[in-house]
Amino acid sequence: MDTEKHSELRMWAVVLAVVGGLVLVGALFGPPLLKESVTALNAGVGLKDAALGSFVVTVALFIVFAIAAGDGLIGELQFMLAGFFLFFVIITLLIAWVF
Repeated sequence: MDTEKHSELRMWAVVLAVVGGLVLVGALFGPPLLKESVTALNAGVGLKDAALGSFVVTVALFIVFAIAAGDGLIGELQFMLAGFFLFFVIITLLIAWVF
């Protein structure tokens, strides 16, 4: 019985030491990281610049898709076009949101 209580106290001591270490690391490195995150939230690219980057990414991606499709490219053209416009819109919005 005494051994169980001793091992439980040892476990809680280890947990408290780990939590204390994490709090100490957060206190040391937190303020510089918060300062960097504030500068990262400044105004970024707009929708026009994001659309340009999105077009390049989407065209490159669909060239890879077309090469991978092989002989089925002509039969899958309607799906490729629909996928192109869907990818273009999604990637444009994601670039504008993230950057």
